[in-house]
Formats: sequence, C-alpha cells, structure tokens
Amino acid sequence: MHTLSELTGDFVVYRNLEPFYAGVPGLSAVWQTLGLASSRIVRKRDPQYSQVVAWMLRRFHEHHAAHTNPSELLLIGDTLSNDGGAYQRLAEYTGWSGAAFIGREGDPAAEVGQWQGDIFVAQRWWALAPWLQALRQRRLALDERTIAIVDVDKTALGARGRNHGIIDQTRLEAMRATVVQAIGEQADIAAFSAIYHALNRAEFHDLTGDNQDYLAYISIMTGAGVVPMSILRSQHARGEMNTFAHFLDVVEAQRHLLSSSLQALHQAVFVANQQHDPTPFKDFRRNEYRMTVAHMGSLPATATPQQRQAEEICLTQEVWDACQWLRERRVLIVALSDKPDEACAPTPELAAAGFLPIHQTPTHLLGERLELIV
Repeated sequence: MHTLSELTGDFVVYRNLEPFYAGVPGLSAVWQTLGLASSRIVRKRDPQYSQVVAWMLRRFHEHHAAHTNPSELLLIGDTLSNDGGAYQRLAEYTGWSGAAFIGREGDPAAEVGQWQGDIFVAQRWWALAPWLQALRQRRLALDERTIAIVDVDKTALGARGRNHGIIDQTRLEAMRATVVQAIGEQADIAAFSAIYHALNRAEFHDLTGDNQDYLAYISIMTGAGVVPMSILRSQHARGEMNTFAHFLDVVEAQRHLLSSSLQALHQAVFVANQQHDPTPFKDFRRNEYRMTVAHMGSLPATATPQQRQAEEICLTQEVWDACQWLRERRVLIVALSDKPDEACAPTPELAAAGFLPIHQTPTHLLGERLELIV
C-alpha cells in the first residue's frame, strides 16, 4: 500500500486554505498580507482564490527549490468546469505556461480525449501518458521550475468513472450516521436516503448550492418532517424555496418545535452559515472523515480489482505513475482540493488514537500502469 503523501509530502491544501506543511502559513494568518478584506474562506470560483493559491504555491516552491523561480503550471483533475476553470484562472493570474489534464474512465468506444486550448479532456486515465508526451512536444521544461497540482477526490483517490462510487457511498454513510446521532436508532434511514438522492440533482442546485453540507442538512430536516418533501418540492417549483439561507430561516422559525438533538444540530449549522463558513455541517463532515478512512486500505491483498473498485477508496495508478515520473524530474507535486478539512483530517481525539489525514492514510493502487517513454 501507499499514501498520497509519498508524492506530495505535506504540500497539501484542502478547503480551509490552511497548508498541512508547517513551514507555510494559511489564509487565516496571511489575509491582511495579501490585501484581502477578511479571512473568509474563498472557493475555487472566487476571484481571490487564484491570488491565495498562487501565494502558497510560491512559498511551497521556496522550500522545494529556492534557487529557481516557478514558471510552469500543470494540473491533474476530474472536472472541466471546476478543476479546468481553476487551472485557467490560476495560469492567467500567474502568467505561468503549462497545461491541464481532466480525466475520467469513460465509454471505451468514445474518443480517448481532445485538447480544449491548454486543457486535455480525456476519457481514459491512461491518457496521462500521451498527455505527458504532448507536454514535451509543447516544449515545457518539466523540471524544478514546474509545479503540478493534483486534485484529491475522484482524481488521486477514487478515480472518476472507475472508483468514485465508493466516495459517494461514504458520504451517504456519513449522512446516515449523522441522522442516527440526531434522531436516534428509530430513524427511517431508507426514507432519509431517498430524500438525499432526490435532492442530489442539478435541478435542486439553487437550493443545495451543490454543497454536500447543505444537502445533508436539508435532507435531515426534510426527513424529520420540519419541511416535508411534498411542500419543499412545490415551493421550490414556485420559486419560493430556492436558497439554502431561506431554508435555514424556515427551520429557524420552527426551532422551538424541534427535539433537543435537532435543535443542537440546527444551531451549529445556522451559526456557522451566518459566519460564512462554507462547511457549516461539521458533524456530518467529521462522520465523512471516519467513513472515508474506514474504506481506505480496507481489503486484503488477495482482493480482486473489481472488489477494490466497488468497496475500497484507492489511489489511482495512472495518476501515481504520472506524478512519480514528474517527481523524478524534480517537479513539485502539490495536492489541492476543495474537500473540507473536517472530512480529510482527524479530530484531536482521533489523532491521539492513531488516525491520520487522508493524504497520509495508506491504501492500495488501482488502475493500469502507465507506459512512459517520453
């Protein structure tokens, strides 16, 4: 088994923009230095995101190869709009040359991939090999001046189109555990799961913000009957229930009717949301962390690839091989993810019991070995 940290060390940054590498401070310490209005956590689509990340990348690079200046940027991810968009904005902000790879395991009959500007959108993870070859043909140096960003969820871990289903399953398991904590063992888990799946669709993204914290909270309150699903659907269709803030206000008006455990859950989410915390449902995300590490390195060495694909969150072999090839050329590998820190690292109590952040948690490799001849 291996760990993501074998590629990145602690040059890892999750949603809170607080690097795990102790030598580089995070957003909460440097927001004034960067001239930002506050220490509010910015997301990939925010204009300030590139500024914050570029600052951190330069600090990482100083620790990696202080005698050079970074001038090239690579990115390996799984979503064109999110990861590809972040690459374009970051490349434009820094002025660095480079390219991105957006991968998934798609239809075997489909074209392997195609370039969209400096972004190669691939339908096979093994297309990382010809992508690297194309980078050489584009006359990129691919040396200590190069920084390669690797996305975590459904890229380095749980490859999209192959192994990502188990990541979705862990989130559902986390919601179920949170439901039991809030309502008790008598909770109808099947009903809550049905609500979660019904709301986890593009038509409800205005309400859920395509944010798993919001989705889990709404599913629990809807399943508990605070806002019945039939009413939510009709009000949403009429444009009367189309933001998470509105949903919170509706629950807030009824908080005196909630059980003590649901009141505590609501209060924590309500306050965090008022503070502009993009991860307001901490209990849910902490459960997600526990479920995630429980599915990493969980199967014996004798397990088949099919079993691993369905039941274990694995490192993506092709991403691993591509990053190892880049590391041999002194390229700096950085893991950058919008995944919440609470879902990626243990609480102090769990850390004392031996639990590790997900980038330091061992698991198996899954995929095809790359034939790298560039």
